[in-house]
Amino acid sequence: MKALKISYSNRFIKDFTNAPFKIRVSFKERLKIFIKEKFSPILNNHKLNGELKNYRSLNVTGDWRAVFSENSKDKEISFHLLGTHSKLYKK
Repeated sequence: MKALKISYSNRFIKDFTNAPFKIRVSFKERLKIFIKEKFSPILNNHKLNGELKNYRSLNVTGDWRAVFSENSKDKEISFHLLGTHSKLYKK
């Protein structure tokens, strides 16, 4: 079985670097859960709509989300954005 490959966009790295320490720790904890059980209820892993329709989101904390895309065939996950719900999904 091919191992899951995880990558991070430059934007995600910038968002992560600028996020509060508590959020960075929380993301790392959620990533561990994600790797073991992609659809764990705590993650609320779900497909997005609109401009982000090709992406999925998972909960990092009550208000923070990590936006990612996946290539199931190659078992690749790419994280693209990290931010508060209102910052990421503003109209």
